[in-house]
Parts: sequence; structure tokens; C-alpha cells
Amino acid sequence: MIIGLIPSRLNSRRLKHKPLLEIDGLPIIVHTFKRAQLSKKLDKVIVCADDMKIVNTVRKHGGDALLTSKKHKNGTERIAAVSKKFKRAKLVIDVQGDEPLVDPKDIDRVIDFHLKNKQFDIVVPCMLAKENITSRNLVKVIFAENGKVLYFSRATVPYDFKEKKIKYYRDLSIVSFKPKILTKYSKLKLGFNEKAEGIELIRALENDIKIGTFIATNSGFAVDVNQDLMKAINIMPNNKIRKKY
Repeated sequence: MIIGLIPSRLNSRRLKHKPLLEIDGLPIIVHTFKRAQLSKKLDKVIVCADDMKIVNTVRKHGGDALLTSKKHKNGTERIAAVSKKFKRAKLVIDVQGDEPLVDPKDIDRVIDFHLKNKQFDIVVPCMLAKENITSRNLVKVIFAENGKVLYFSRATVPYDFKEKKIKYYRDLSIVSFKPKILTKYSKLKLGFNEKAEGIELIRALENDIKIGTFIATNSGFAVDVNQDLMKAINIMPNNKIRKKY
């Protein structure tokens, strides 16, 4: 069994009640779970929320949702708590709740890659960053030729000190976990680099958990600020996947 878990927090710093903001007639969180349900590889999809407003919204639109603690520091801790209910799962897929344009095929690609590359405990795809490279909202992925992730950063890295033709890669908000790693993660302490960058997967790297990546071709993006929301509102009505739900 492969489980899709969608962490969702009501109080975003930059967009108030972000999961419930509407795009093309549906809340952001509803777009995300309905698209996850279109995955051919996920056996079950559950929204892991910190507020009953989200839970009720998801259930109203035919989805499965569970209320989780407000004490969780990030989405990974949130899905780790829920993943304990599925001890026989092969993989747990974290689909971020603020990705209303997520492509179900990308979810399937992540699953296929992880099943074929079991040396990695976690898999997070990346894609070539073509705009807003210096934005702190864009998390850059630094990885070796064998696909092993070395670091994540909001800074513009690697720095072009000697090589000017640098390609920068950003993370995609679909993360595959081995279930036992989620359990381990939930017991680890938050470290300095995670605190500084505000990137939760750094905690895994700081504790020798192996993260792998591959280059994907994704057109989705996280809705972090009002500019992202306006962009999603413009794109959604003509989006091919939108016509499927």
C-alpha cells in the first residue's frame, strides 16, 4: 500500500487562511487532494489538517481528512503522526497542501523512482529554476551526480565564483518517505541549519538520512504569496487536469 498524505495548516504567515482561499470555484486544499486522487499509484489520500475548518471543507467535497495537533512544527511532523496508522505502507507520499496545480503524473513518477532506488530513505524531485532564482521562497536543491542530495537552501547556491554558467534547481513539493524514516524523523531534534533556513528536510540531512532526487518536468508551484495566488487563478480555468474533477 502506498499512502498519500497532504499536510495543511490554516494560519499561513503570508496568506491568511491559505488552504481555504478559492481558485476557480474551489479551495486550494480541495484542488490539491482531488489531483492527488487522480494518481494511479496512490492507494489512499488523506489531508492532515491542524484545524476543523480544513477538515470540514475537505469532507464536504468528498475527501478524507484527519485533525492533527497544532503543536507540530512542520508538515513532515504532521504526516509522521498520521503515518503511524499505516504500518504496512511501502511508501508515504507527502503532497504539500498549497500545490493546487500539482500534476498526478509527477506523484506517480516520484513513486516509481523511489521503488527503483531503494538506497534512498527519502526522494524529493527537483526541476530547473528559470525565474525568481534569488527569491527566498524558492528552495534550491544541491545534489551530486548520483542523485544524492547534499543540501537545500533559500540562498542562491552554488555560488558562481569560478563557473558562470550555473544551473539552479528548485525542489518540488512531492516527497516520498520510507515509513520507518518518518518515525525516526519525528523523534529528531530541530537543528541549527533547519532553524536558519526554515527547510524541514535539512533535519534529515543533518542526521545522515539519505535523500535522493531526480530532475522532473513539473509546471506546478506552491502558492506562498499573493503573486502566486493571482498566477494560479489565471492558469487554473484552462488547465487540462482541472477538467477531470
